[in-house]
Amino acid sequence: MKNFVRSFYDFNRDSPQERQERNQLYPELAKFHIALREEMSEEEYQEFFKAEKEANKHLMIPNPNPSNQWIRM
Repeated sequence: MKNFVRSFYDFNRDSPQERQERNQLYPELAKFHIALREEMSEEEYQEFFKAEKEANKHLMIPNPNPSNQWIRM
């Protein structure tokens, strides 16, 4: 069992199954990236994607206690 949520940028873009999963989890962001690819050159888009992926790494906060726990209410 995975203890983390994958960001849009963590999926393998070369895998059709992973692209489909990513697009289901992040439909609006997927549409945004499709539109960007239509407007930008491939080189510009790849640079943008790389920069966004790097910036997103800094937003992810690792869980210091990854063990499964029940939360009591």
